[in-house]
Amino acid sequence: MGLLSVLPVFSRLSKCAITSIRNISTYGNPLQFGITNMLLAEPLKKKKRLDPAIIRQREERKKKKLEKSIRRLQKFAKRLKPISELEIPLFLKNEKEQRKRIFPPLSEEEEDKRVLLQKEWTRYKSKQHKNDIQIIEELILSQNRALKELKAESEELYNEAIQIDLTFLPYLKQGPCHTPPIQNYDSPDGEYIDMTIKYPGET
Repeated sequence: MGLLSVLPVFSRLSKCAITSIRNISTYGNPLQFGITNMLLAEPLKKKKRLDPAIIRQREERKKKKLEKSIRRLQKFAKRLKPISELEIPLFLKNEKEQRKRIFPPLSEEEEDKRVLLQKEWTRYKSKQHKNDIQIIEELILSQNRALKELKAESEELYNEAIQIDLTFLPYLKQGPCHTPPIQNYDSPDGEYIDMTIKYPGET
């Protein structure tokens, strides 16, 4: 009992529970030996004074590493990123000779016939284009003349005439406001696989 009376009263091992929190005991029964938490600690290490030459070497290494990464980025800066959807599959490249069509050579009569047909079609489309332009110009001139006469007659009617007619091209659309639910639809859980291709120089 003499030894127990000398020990500091901080923690206890009671009959009901074991606690490792340091508290002042107010328990009436005799105190028993208690176990505190194990503290794995060590004194702080003193900072070593490094040689300025070593510090300078480390800074040079960092600088060279940054310059190397910059050169790599500049190397791939002008290279365009390929689009996988526009690349020709390899099996099509291999089958290029098999898929090539061989047309029989045209005779001179057939070539002359096609050239004359092309010229005749060009003359026809040119004449049609000129006629369309002439008709449009005549319509615009008659419209401007009519608007000028209307403005001289009545300013109010002229302002009404130059308004945009919204009923000229009527558009009416009717449809469902909500999409009906799909029966027995298995909703995805939101997971996906990232298939993005990473190229050199990208972060």
